[in-house]
Amino acid sequence: MKITNVKIRQLEGSMVRPSGTFFEERVRRPVDIYPEFRVQDTETVGAPPVDLGGGRFKIVRSFVQIDTDEGVSGIGGPISENNARFYIDTQLKPLLIGRDPTASELLWDIMYRSAINGRKGDNMVAISYVDVALWDLKGKWLGKPVCKLLGGPVQEKIPAYASMSGYSLKPDKVRERMKEVVAQGYTAAKWFMREGPQDGPNGVRKIIEFARIARETGGPDMKLMMDAWNSWDVPFTLRIANLIAEYDFSWIEEPLMPDMYESYARLTAESPVPISAGEHEYTRWGFKMMMDLHAADVFQPDPAWCGGITGLSKYAPWHRHTASRLPSTPASQMPSSISPLPRTPSFAR
Repeated sequence: MKITNVKIRQLEGSMVRPSGTFFEERVRRPVDIYPEFRVQDTETVGAPPVDLGGGRFKIVRSFVQIDTDEGVSGIGGPISENNARFYIDTQLKPLLIGRDPTASELLWDIMYRSAINGRKGDNMVAISYVDVALWDLKGKWLGKPVCKLLGGPVQEKIPAYASMSGYSLKPDKVRERMKEVVAQGYTAAKWFMREGPQDGPNGVRKIIEFARIARETGGPDMKLMMDAWNSWDVPFTLRIANLIAEYDFSWIEEPLMPDMYESYARLTAESPVPISAGEHEYTRWGFKMMMDLHAADVFQPDPAWCGGITGLSKYAPWHRHTASRLPSTPASQMPSSISPLPRTPSFAR
């Protein structure tokens, strides 16, 4: 079996958003440290989908499809970055045509080695989508779910949380949305913060008020998380963590820029709230460094960004090794600015 074509397919559909407004609020961004960007509203940052009326919005998504001479095809996506589509069409497609689609390790290595200047970011995202499509193709060819090819499922159910991206953080809206997700049966919810270090004491008060309302409305058993999307700093994160500790948040997600490994390690050691990170770390080698430094309590590799299924499959052995040696790691082996990790790390998305 040989690969005969690699193409991008664009599909259109609609999504129901009962509120009548697709984006009530936008997530804070790393560039929001600058006032000219911080004041931008949801319309400026990114136009919402076309309103079709009746609470329905037009959705357009792209997927990569890999075809073979045996009529079996694999699909990966939806592709979230426009640049990734360009890389797939111009850089990766020529490397794949005529090759065996079941040779996942070989194809991954060829794509990676051909992208010496694109080891992270859009090109690695493109590799990731292609790799997922190749695994989808392999599963169809063999007539088995991909999870079976990876060794089989180890649990019957996977816990899910409600993503509150795009929802307002105003107190009355938080109460309303939390009641909705509880009524829908969710046992966890992740909210995306809008305030940060540049917003001063008032920003801190808003975050604390949000945390209190979310906990009071969600109840004592609801798991709550907040995502800072790489836009806080160490002092601000530690201040927030100490102030919200009583509300029992499961984690604060990606409070720092991705490459600040030692700063993440300090947060993980000192924060009373678990720290999650890694969604914007693109390679197994970056994750290895994070694990060696104990730079998170919860690691969050995204298979659509971090090398696909082939890339992700390399992480678990390192995680087990790291977790198993935590209790015996002496402080003398840690960087001078970092204290030993008090908690055993885990994986989540």
